[in-house]
Amino acid sequence: MPHVEPGSFLTLHYRLTGPDGRDLINTFGAQPATLSLGGGELSPAIEQRLIGLEEGAHTVIELAAGEAFGPRQPEMVQWVARKLLDELGDPHERYAVGDVVQFPTPDGLGSYAGAVREVREDGAVLFDFNHPLAGQPVRFEVQIIGVL
Repeated sequence: MPHVEPGSFLTLHYRLTGPDGRDLINTFGAQPATLSLGGGELSPAIEQRLIGLEEGAHTVIELAAGEAFGPRQPEMVQWVARKLLDELGDPHERYAVGDVVQFPTPDGLGSYAGAVREVREDGAVLFDFNHPLAGQPVRFEVQIIGVL
């Protein structure tokens, strides 16, 4: 049976849960996922734990707080002026706590997300650019269907 190696192409079912046990992603009961190990679709810590698993394996990986998505970084929580938000997007957009907003990378080729934490009367918005699971323990259940 083939084993997962760096660069392997995988077909798998997986479930990712946060510390409260709620499913954040769950492919069990739906189409399996396909991905290339090392392609950035999973966190490096999760990918590392998959290496060596045999095709057909079904296991649960428990990752300690911060191991999967890094520690929470206070400097990643930043105020963004309304003027800049208007320049980057729709000037009529209204932001609410909990919204997730996509921002273009400086080179314009990609994007990153920030979650709204607070909105001031002057229109400035406090965004948290940390991964939602940064600093949190996670549980990753996986069933390896195929390895190429």
